[in-house]
Amino acid sequence: MPMYLGRFSYSSGSIKALVDNPQDRTEAVSATAESVGGKLHGLWYAFGEFDGYFLFEGPDNATAMAFSASVGATGALSKIETIPVVTTEEAMEAFRKAGSATYAMPGQ
Repeated sequence: MPMYLGRFSYSSGSIKALVDNPQDRTEAVSATAESVGGKLHGLWYAFGEFDGYFLFEGPDNATAMAFSASVGATGALSKIETIPVVTTEEAMEAFRKAGSATYAMPGQ
């Protein structure tokens, strides 16, 4: 099944709620993933532009979008991105196809 790497930033209200009452959000996020037909493989927090990352598995892009939209629609996040990732095998197939592709640069 396709895998998706997501990254998110909490809204200021969510950060305040977590500071006031720290809680592991993995179970809640996992339940949401399962409710749309997917699986959460992990949830991590980070420093930098995004507050955290997740790895989601789902049968198709619509399921991944439903997962992100269902969480994003709550207002708990100020930003969410869901990025399809490919296996090394898929990447090698893509590179082989690219090797036989033709492309005319602008002006040629």
